Amino acid sequence: MPFTVTTTAIPDVLILEPKVFGDARGFFFESFNARDFTRATGVDVQFVQDNHSKSAKGVLRGLHYQIQRAQGKLVRVVQGSVFDVVVDLRKSSPTFGRWVGVELSADNYRQLWIPPGFAHGFVVLSESAEFLYKTTDYWYPEHERTLLWNDAALGIDWPQGVVPALTAKDAAGVPLASADCYR
Repeated sequence: MPFTVTTTAIPDVLILEPKVFGDARGFFFESFNARDFTRATGVDVQFVQDNHSKSAKGVLRGLHYQIQRAQGKLVRVVQGSVFDVVVDLRKSSPTFGRWVGVELSADNYRQLWIPPGFAHGFVVLSESAEFLYKTTDYWYPEHERTLLWNDAALGIDWPQGVVPALTAKDAAGVPLASADCYR
């Protein structure tokens, strides 16, 4: 297998760590292989959109999700580092309302598989970061929702010393108690 898979505290959210082949010239790794992804994770998905963002230190994006046309996401960082967070919004799940946070960086090559049914966001830890992600459905702005990033009911342990820079949309996110959730 060209990568290892680690289960998080929310079993459906997976950390993928590729085998990196490097020498004095640089490195090579497969960032995605559909056949190997399905074999290793048991998840058979078709990605329809790739997104790429660049953000400055302290930028916090999220916590975003689409209430209809829910997106699965495979995320990674190609420059810099972020603290990536997912929140389970599936009411039928034993981990409903729980969150998982993982540091993703260009140095650790980690990827995070986030299945449909989760809110997702990150805060930039380095001077800047470039963030790539594949999605299993297209972006539909009419279905997009924002969960409040600092909702006390979630208790997300964001990194200390980072003053988040937010868009108006992210600052106006709703708390879990009044959020649209999945069944």
